[in-house]
Amino acid sequence: MEALGITCPIRLFTGISCAGCGMSRAWLALLRGDISAAWGYHPLFWTPVLAAGLFLFRRHIPRRVLRGAVWAGAALFLVVYALRMADPGDSIVTFAPQTGLLFRVVFGA
Repeated sequence: MEALGITCPIRLFTGISCAGCGMSRAWLALLRGDISAAWGYHPLFWTPVLAAGLFLFRRHIPRRVLRGAVWAGAALFLVVYALRMADPGDSIVTFAPQTGLLFRVVFGA
């Protein structure tokens, strides 16, 4: 999809970046050994590893701890998303609904 200029299907459709925007690029930067770039693309790039660990060992972790981890993770993603949306210098996360396919189809723009 990236070869076609589509970096995020949600952003293409709505014009609004999702909370995970930049995560793939963060992991690619991490695989190149560039932790600083990974952090810049998405500061929560490390959470999928934690989530996978919780999933793999879920039978050994109390249910209330798992539930708390899910809620804490969701809250963390929402806080980071809000902060990134509020930052006009963030080139990864954008709010431009007028550029989305949905807006253009509905309003004929």
